[in-house]
Amino acid sequence: MLQSLIDLIQEMGFSYVTWRMIVMWGVALVLFYFAVYKQFEPLLLVPIAFGSLIANLPTEGIVNKPSDYLFTPTAGVVQNVFVEHGGKVTVPRVINEKPSSVAYIAENPEEFEAKVKEYFAFIDDVTSPEGRKDAFKNAKGIPDLVAIVRPDVDVSKLPEEERAVAEKTVAVKYKGQEFEVKGKDILIWAETSGSVADVPAVKGAKVASGTKLVDVYSPRTGGLYYYLQQGILLEIFPPLIFLGVGALTDFGPLIANPKMLILGGAAQFGVFATFFGAIMLGFTSPEAASIGIIGGADGPTSIFIANKLAPHLLAPIAVAAYSYMALVPLIQPPIMRLLTTEKERKIRMKSLRKVSRLEKLIFCVIVTIFCILLVPDVSALIGMLMLGNFLRECGVCERLSKAAQNEIINIVTIFLGTSVGITMTGDRFLRVDTLMILALGVVAFSFSTGAGVVMAKFMNLFLKEKINPLIGSAGVSAVPMAARVSQVEGTKADPTNYLLMFAMGPNVAGVIGTAMVAGFFIATLAH
Repeated sequence: MLQSLIDLIQEMGFSYVTWRMIVMWGVALVLFYFAVYKQFEPLLLVPIAFGSLIANLPTEGIVNKPSDYLFTPTAGVVQNVFVEHGGKVTVPRVINEKPSSVAYIAENPEEFEAKVKEYFAFIDDVTSPEGRKDAFKNAKGIPDLVAIVRPDVDVSKLPEEERAVAEKTVAVKYKGQEFEVKGKDILIWAETSGSVADVPAVKGAKVASGTKLVDVYSPRTGGLYYYLQQGILLEIFPPLIFLGVGALTDFGPLIANPKMLILGGAAQFGVFATFFGAIMLGFTSPEAASIGIIGGADGPTSIFIANKLAPHLLAPIAVAAYSYMALVPLIQPPIMRLLTTEKERKIRMKSLRKVSRLEKLIFCVIVTIFCILLVPDVSALIGMLMLGNFLRECGVCERLSKAAQNEIINIVTIFLGTSVGITMTGDRFLRVDTLMILALGVVAFSFSTGAGVVMAKFMNLFLKEKINPLIGSAGVSAVPMAARVSQVEGTKADPTNYLLMFAMGPNVAGVIGTAMVAGFFIATLAH
């Protein structure tokens, strides 16, 4: 009876709670505060916040992966296989630690040998029957190590610090096997609990990237969000969001005042400034490009490019992009006021001419053809954006237009927001590189906002009909949030001034501009 009670308590989630989870609960509460109390884009922040809360609980059936083959992520030689046909592999409910390579265990060459030996002794104890029971009790969160692959990497071409670790060799012991590991060795962990149905991997065999190593069988299917997140990984959700944005947006202000394209282009300055800043901080060019797009305040495009260039950074980039989109009313106003005078904020702009339906339809077709021919890599985003707008403006597809504006975009927003939030686990986010991405995101967004305002002021030096510089901040892609902020700041200076429609011009231009910049990065940096 007592043992049954102990087993029941161990199966509960309380023993899995860690300090990281508790910190992330606080983060979720902050997001709820901004969404519910401050009403900063609650349609985005509420799903993200709730997803992050679920992500930091010891769940079952949420993000679990279905049983399948384990593959090698890189070409190389199989150094060790730690499972056999008919054996069992176990993955804890909460995974707290799963380094992708030996180098992640100890990045400092001086501490490398001691830390690697200590780590392998630790996981060897955890994966023993006695140790595993203790691991569950104390929420160690260590899955079974299945195999080790030594990749085909030319160590001489690595940066000096990475080379020093990659060349290190340490003798260790795991599951009764004594062997040597190097810093560059890749660790293959169990992804789901189950029985080992097949072991194609053979020690010493040379394998190509994507080679099957071990087949694990489990009667359980994958968790709910394992499948919903495929909408992000398979690049389904971002184009669908663009479809809804196109159906909701009036391109008339941009067509009536084409000069607004310049403001939308100026806002991309933050993207490139952050790109170079991220490279200086040690990120690779593909990683820096993915981080820089945060400056465009375009969540779907940020997900789209990160999925292609830096999938390992998809979670923090997506969260940063969507969080800053929602916090537009908090971040932009101080920058706008700092860069403008009260006189400039009171500038009244001449009423826009009425744009005909034919002009809008021709615009959709021309932009689709031109942008896709110029940057084919963003065909999905541009094509769906213009399709949505064509449905809106053609006048004969009202049901489809309303579906894109309401049911489709609302459903996708729930799934996309919670899928983004579900990636906000403490072990992913309470890291130096993640915090650097969040900080760079603020820098990118601030630079984009400031560049749009400054460009409007510069244009006024040559224009007879002056532009209110506040609408320059709307050059970021947050539609229509950034345009609303321009309107709010304008009415603070002059309650009778109406800037919303004027701000929609650079706002739409920013959406197109950020997508084009993303396509440029993908075309030049994707391997």
